Amino acid sequence: MLDVEKIRNDFPIFNDLNKPFIYLDSASTSQKPLEVIDTISSYYNSYAANVHRALYSIGEKATDEYENVRLLVKKMLNVPDSHSVIFTSGTTESINLIAYSWGLKNLKKADNVLITEMEHHSNIIPWQLITKKTNSSLNYIPLSNNGTLNTESMNEQLLSSTKIISISHQSNVFGTINPIKNIIDKAKSMDILTLIDGAQAVPHLKVNLAELDSDFYVFSGHKMLGPTGVGVLIGRNELLEEMEPFLGGGEMINKVNMHESTWNEIPWKFEAGTPKVAQVIGLGAAIKYLMNIGLENIHNHEQGLLQYALDILEQNENIILYGNPPERGAVIPFNLKNIHAHDLAKFLDLDGICIRAGHHCAQPIMDYLNVSSTARISMNIYNDENDIDILAAGIKKTISTLN
Repeated sequence: MLDVEKIRNDFPIFNDLNKPFIYLDSASTSQKPLEVIDTISSYYNSYAANVHRALYSIGEKATDEYENVRLLVKKMLNVPDSHSVIFTSGTTESINLIAYSWGLKNLKKADNVLITEMEHHSNIIPWQLITKKTNSSLNYIPLSNNGTLNTESMNEQLLSSTKIISISHQSNVFGTINPIKNIIDKAKSMDILTLIDGAQAVPHLKVNLAELDSDFYVFSGHKMLGPTGVGVLIGRNELLEEMEPFLGGGEMINKVNMHESTWNEIPWKFEAGTPKVAQVIGLGAAIKYLMNIGLENIHNHEQGLLQYALDILEQNENIILYGNPPERGAVIPFNLKNIHAHDLAKFLDLDGICIRAGHHCAQPIMDYLNVSSTARISMNIYNDENDIDILAAGIKKTISTLN
């Protein structure tokens, strides 16, 4: 079991004892430990400089710290040597980069892109845009009633025209942990590329990319105790070599004249302009923090909280729970009978309880559930059973107030 009180002491936001604060919205963004905050401050205070360009000492230190984070990413996710680590602004940019740089060049009229009905908008809209531009088609693996995917619908006829499958490792709404290894293996047997959105998985699971062997894997820093504005794209080298740059500017070039340009080596070919130096260095501190606790320990802690929360919420007959996937992360979507999710969230906030309410950037899921929005709780290492008890009491209080 994790020592939650000790962990909370690492997070400044939990140290104000003058007001209650229970944070249950980590699937949206996570809180930041002091180690991450201090690491970013140290860069700005002590060695703020651009990377890859300066010959003076603080520039060299900034470059070393920045590039060392690639090694941390490789270590944390066991990234194969056949893949490169690229820094982006987040999962959204990473998926857009692949959709534009790979999709525009490789998708043709007879081709198909396959995603799922449970995707975040950032894994839907880029493919809608690119398939329209290339006159290719976009198809969806449908949802099942328990919040899992109906993978049996991936028939041979559909897959025969599919060029890439882009799928979430873990759903941000149901918490469903998808069978991505099986999907990757099936795709590989038919020469179909795979892109895995790991934004919800990397902070909570031990991800081994050498075993998964996907062609692309992407995630964001701010969901894994790191800063906003930074993400990671991990891609197979030969694919990245063939892709055109997503953005043009400084650093991503090799040679420029008045008529044409040549590109830098990967990964720098895809990191145009001044990089997110402070954010990347902060991400490195977050990775160290997570690895020090241990991803297996984090997963086990959150699984215990998930089951405790489900047991508590199921006892309230006014609560409607959505989905029941057999493998899931610590995420629970629900609604109250006759009370809008937004009203619940505002009432809970009066008692210092933070939950999510809305469509969670997954409107197709809301359409499937035939609701406009849901409430959602998502747990992390700084949550414990007492948080769930206070949440349950807050829900009962809201019901008695509004009904």
